[in-house]
Amino acid sequence: MSDLNPQRIIETGMAFWPSKVLQSATELELFTKLDDKALTGGELCELLELHPRANPDFFDALVSIKFLERDGDGPNARYRNTPETAAFLNKNNPAYMGGMLEMANERLYPFWADLTEALKTGKPQCEIKHTGKPMFEELYSDSKRLEQFMEAMTGVSAGNFMMLAKKFDFSSYKTLCDIGGAAGVLSMMVAQEHPDLALISADLPSVTAIAKKKIAAAGLSDRIDAVDLDFFKDDFPKADVITMGMILHDWNLDNKMMLIRKAFDALPEGGVFIVVEQLIDDARRENVFGLMMSLNMLIEFGDAFDYTGADFDGWCKEVGFSHTEVIPLAGPSSAAVAYK
Repeated sequence: MSDLNPQRIIETGMAFWPSKVLQSATELELFTKLDDKALTGGELCELLELHPRANPDFFDALVSIKFLERDGDGPNARYRNTPETAAFLNKNNPAYMGGMLEMANERLYPFWADLTEALKTGKPQCEIKHTGKPMFEELYSDSKRLEQFMEAMTGVSAGNFMMLAKKFDFSSYKTLCDIGGAAGVLSMMVAQEHPDLALISADLPSVTAIAKKKIAAAGLSDRIDAVDLDFFKDDFPKADVITMGMILHDWNLDNKMMLIRKAFDALPEGGVFIVVEQLIDDARRENVFGLMMSLNMLIEFGDAFDYTGADFDGWCKEVGFSHTEVIPLAGPSSAAVAYK
């Protein structure tokens, strides 16, 4: 008994403390406003319009969890960004991924307070619980929240899409269609890496409008066609490669199988279907983020769930694909590839 240590229990049980500190710092745009400066706690309070009680606890807490650096001690100490917060949480930088934290702060944090109820009932705890409208219907009705959601998806997915563009051999294919293409990030990453590939980013009209702006801003309108698609009602555009980035996990098994069948039907012989997700390891022991994401799908949709590479292999072979493989990407994410 003397060898046992409760430290990990305490750290995990109270992990919402540092999580909320980072989320609030992102919401306040602390890392963006700090930029490349070094400021005292008093100067930061004035810049961020905070009560004096926030100083120094809030800033020192960020130092302790390695999201700020501090030069010196006491009231005259100066705080500055770490290399990571400067790169990924400063809106002035193209690698900004704070959108995911912004969405977590505004949407997911309060919804996850009802995880126990979700586990007992199997019902979603998101907007539908409070408004009666499904998550996507509620989200798409508010242009500001939709753009926030798109930014969040961009932040969490951009690195994976970039790695997919570099790791997968697209040289044998001429066309690619990204189903549920959101802001067009996957298409843009692949287009920049593979200049001979013609691409389509397909999503609902309100999302396609956002994608067209992003694609035009990247100077890729001649390479990528953003088209309207309701993937529950419409057949997929024909292409040599069909991709889905964080789409398949949004649905229950029946809808997953429907989407896989539609992808199979849209592909020629020799075509490939690629999904990018936080695939859970087959033994369901290691990928913590993937398992947490699956619980998040319970919170968001009730019957939606994340899955393993073995699950994907079985579903795809049932539809008619010949074989599959899993390609590790960034962090807990992977690309699952099915070959027709």
